[in-house]
Amino acid sequence: MKALVTGFEPWGREKYNLTEDVAKVLNGKTVYGVKIYGYVLPVSFRKVMSLVPKLIDEVRPQIVVHTGLAPGASSIRIERVAVNLMDAKVKDNDGFKPRDETINPEGPAAYFSTLPTRKIFERMRKSKIPSVLSYTAGTFVCNCTFYTSLDYISRNGLNTIAGFIHVPCVPQQVVGKPETPSMDLKLILRAVKTAIGVSKQYLKRY
Repeated sequence: MKALVTGFEPWGREKYNLTEDVAKVLNGKTVYGVKIYGYVLPVSFRKVMSLVPKLIDEVRPQIVVHTGLAPGASSIRIERVAVNLMDAKVKDNDGFKPRDETINPEGPAAYFSTLPTRKIFERMRKSKIPSVLSYTAGTFVCNCTFYTSLDYISRNGLNTIAGFIHVPCVPQQVVGKPETPSMDLKLILRAVKTAIGVSKQYLKRY
């Protein structure tokens, strides 16, 4: 069994994005019997819309776990809904700032994550990993990636489940920001591995 795990490059003025490390650290690893293929995505609406389908075609994963940074979050955020909307308050790394635009004009308004989100949440809680179920992945590149993945899988009838996990900052990102929560990278990696393990069990049952 194979899993595609993605993170993002640094964005805007930031020089570091911990989800890039998530993808790079897990790339080539085997977790719960699942071979992981890690990729770092550009923070670009247009590029992820073309790149994500290509990665799915190339890897042919049974599981897709996209990860993104959520500054200010205190827990792992297991996203449940991707919406067909690009509405950016700031520019992406290509200088693109869409407002009130659809990702796919012919696609549905939204998709639910096809990962077993409730089971992942319950397993994380049992494993003492701070986590919440989230009902909005925003309308920036994270949501665009999430929607693009589910839309491509659905339209092509692929036997693949996919979802998105937002993660908090790591401690070195919040130095000088005493009110901003953070989480150790090792715990974040354990959370992603947990999502993969639970997803594998889910696929075996169904």
